[in-house]
Amino acid sequence: MAFIREISVACSACGEKHTVQTYGSINVAEEPELKGKVKDGSLFVWECPHCGQRNLAKYTTLYHDPENKLMIWLLPSGESLDTGAESGMDNIAEELDDYTLRRVNDIGSLIEKVNIFDAGLDDIVIEMCKYVTKMEMSEKTPSKRAEFLSAPFKFYRISGPDNEITLSFPMDGNMHGINIGFNVYEDCSGILRRNPTIAPDKGFAKIDSEWLGRFFR
Repeated sequence: MAFIREISVACSACGEKHTVQTYGSINVAEEPELKGKVKDGSLFVWECPHCGQRNLAKYTTLYHDPENKLMIWLLPSGESLDTGAESGMDNIAEELDDYTLRRVNDIGSLIEKVNIFDAGLDDIVIEMCKYVTKMEMSEKTPSKRAEFLSAPFKFYRISGPDNEITLSFPMDGNMHGINIGFNVYEDCSGILRRNPTIAPDKGFAKIDSEWLGRFFR
């Protein structure tokens, strides 16, 4: 069962403080309905009973999908664990060497990781796809090179008979999407196979554009 705890939070609109229920851990094999709430973000949203404002509750949680042998540790930016909790995460990593272990710093990244693995894709390959797509877009529109390279691209979905992959990204105050063929994914997978040094760190690895950028300096 999920580990449930209560935390004190303040409404972003009226400032009133309330106690909300949060999940210290999420096992989607035991409670499948929680996966949908993670993927649509509703698990992290609470409504202020005083003014009705919908707020985001940022908290640490461990997402566990036993069927896919996947664990994703959400540790929001600016938060830290005490020594005991940190040691506990290290122990989990040592015991589950056949698992894919990931660490993210925000809810959006947790949702993206869940969507990637649910689609049967590799998040490292997806990061390479983002990098290649950004480079191609910046070459086609040099005037926006800086914007394309700094934009936080996200995996959105894979769809259609040809397994077309959609990436989303914000720019100029709006959300945009770009579709890439599955051949791009296959090409990027090949690049990674030929470059085995591009590999995740041990334990709960943080796989994102910053991590991938370490290999392209």
